[in-house]
Amino acid sequence: MVNALMIDEKDDVIVAIEPIEKGSEINYKSKNDTVKTLTALDNVIIYHKIAVKDITKGNPISKYGEHIGVAATDIKAGMHVHEHNVQSVREEL
Repeated sequence: MVNALMIDEKDDVIVAIEPIEKGSEINYKSKNDTVKTLTALDNVIIYHKIAVKDITKGNPISKYGEHIGVAATDIKAGMHVHEHNVQSVREEL
């Protein structure tokens, strides 16, 4: 059962479409409708972000195909991504 959504193929995160418990499976569809699976490393509430790949501290994080901040810590695939591990940065626009 799909319980998360990838908004853009360039995204580093997916969005939980239901509450997800630590240790449970996260299933989401890629652009070609292939279902991909991760293991939740944290409890994630509905509509919050989850990393789909490891993100090293200081690297940008993308959602909607756009940068939304940088990793404030190392983030592992399956971890909850929120203000506790994302730093806002002002980019040159």
